[in-house]
Amino acid sequence: MKKRSLTRLIAVVSVFATLLLVLAGCGNSKKSSSQSNNPSSVQQIKKNGTIRIAVFGDLPPYGWVNKDGKRVGYDVTLAHRVAKDLGVKVKFVQVNANNRVDALNSNKVDLVLANFTVTPERKQVIDFAKPYMKVSVGVVSPKSKPITSASQLKGKNVIVTKGTTAENYFTSKQQNVKLLKFDSKTQQFNALKNGRGVALADDNSYLYAWSKNNPKYTVGIKSIGPKSYISPAVKKGNKSLLNWTNKEINKLTKESFFVKDYNSQLKPYFGKEVKPSDIVLPVK
Repeated sequence: MKKRSLTRLIAVVSVFATLLLVLAGCGNSKKSSSQSNNPSSVQQIKKNGTIRIAVFGDLPPYGWVNKDGKRVGYDVTLAHRVAKDLGVKVKFVQVNANNRVDALNSNKVDLVLANFTVTPERKQVIDFAKPYMKVSVGVVSPKSKPITSASQLKGKNVIVTKGTTAENYFTSKQQNVKLLKFDSKTQQFNALKNGRGVALADDNSYLYAWSKNNPKYTVGIKSIGPKSYISPAVKKGNKSLLNWTNKEINKLTKESFFVKDYNSQLKPYFGKEVKPSDIVLPVK
């Protein structure tokens, strides 16, 4: 009787152990399958031999197409370095400010390097890597009628690009301002030149560049609202590429890549009032 009970016990334990192994195998299989099905994982990007990076096409000095038809700019230089360090080629996908999130979520791109400001709202739907720039919202206006304080904007038309931190700031913090919203940087600056608003609000870093090339305008308000940070962005939950990008930003910061990128791509477009330390984050 005892021998029969022992035999049954051993059989039950054996079945239970086998079941645990099967379940563990299923879990690993699902995890492996999940990783292999992620088109933007580091493993898949290397397998494909290409990384798809979203950039602007009309925003000097960050990302634009020059007269020779070549993509150039601060973010473009960073994109080339990222691809080189991954050991793959880069495929650029041109985006506007208001479709950067959709480009990630629809798997059209692996990484966004399009002067992308980190905000709490965006962090809910995508993942940001460590920042590589600091900025704040600025306001540019005609020198003949300069806007130097927020009180001058009350009840007036202010031009912004859809999906930017400037739009978010004025919508939430300066609701007495009338916003004229455009899809692209080209459209918004043309609207300012055509006198459709008393001023234009955007990241101060490239307003400095724009006003230098358009001397009839001045950045009368150099900073309004809180300081912000520019970071690479990946699809929500893409831990593989997020972790790799964080390590890449740390490495490039320590080797002064961003200072060199500033000096070659940004400095020629900025006035003397802007220094590398105004844009580039320090080594920690």
